[in-house]
Amino acid sequence: MPTSPPAPLLADSVTRLSEAAGAVLVTGSHGGIYAAYLAARAGVRAVIFNDAGIGLEEAGVAGLNWLEKLGIAAAAVDHASASIGNAAEMLQQGRISRANRKAEACGVKMGQTCAEAARLLEKAEAVVGKVAPMSEARRVLEGPRCRLVLIDSAALVKPADAGHFVITGSHGALFGADPMNALKVDALFAVFNDAGLGPGEVGASRLPALDARGIAAATVAASSARIGDALSTWKSGRISRINQKARDLGAREGMPLEELVTKVTGITPESGDE
Repeated sequence: MPTSPPAPLLADSVTRLSEAAGAVLVTGSHGGIYAAYLAARAGVRAVIFNDAGIGLEEAGVAGLNWLEKLGIAAAAVDHASASIGNAAEMLQQGRISRANRKAEACGVKMGQTCAEAARLLEKAEAVVGKVAPMSEARRVLEGPRCRLVLIDSAALVKPADAGHFVITGSHGALFGADPMNALKVDALFAVFNDAGLGPGEVGASRLPALDARGIAAATVAASSARIGDALSTWKSGRISRINQKARDLGAREGMPLEELVTKVTGITPESGDE
């Protein structure tokens, strides 16, 4: 009697993986390079991300080609078909939008269901070998009013960042119902990428949770800044959604983020070039 293929490993965020070595992973994370690095470091055999609206310079799926160079099959689901940050929903209703050549060799193609793609990726060959460390994508600038903290992933936030302006490269979707999942510290202001917003504008769902904690927060449009890149978020991002606390600090939808950062922190983009 034929046996059913094993179920894929589900993780709402690639920053919160359990044992993943050799697994086919479906993750709610965007498909940018830093997320791809974390998946490769965990030793996955294959992985499916959310395409996060594709976004500026196709940053939402840039990790697929990066993983292909390591020999790892990878694909992404259309952000409009399933909520970013929700691996179970992706598996249940996601539709594939992109695949690298390693995934295509397994039969994965555009328009396919995520569940079918995950089954096909069981045929992917495991890659054995260490992944070169990626430098911590974190930078802190001192301003006349507060610090500006640039982190490519919200997982890189530190307790010392409380009370300061934090720009992340992460998507703005809240994990689960715990408002502490929106950001682990009480920042003065927090910024995320809206990942194309997606079903029910899930890509901005951290904002009300942070508002309830007294934290100003905004997202920038995925089309205006590279997801997974805090520097791009700061220098080219345009605000797409804000909460009330952000509005109180002068944020407006459509506003260049760098203009708001200068207003709140006193730091200009030229400061980051020093």
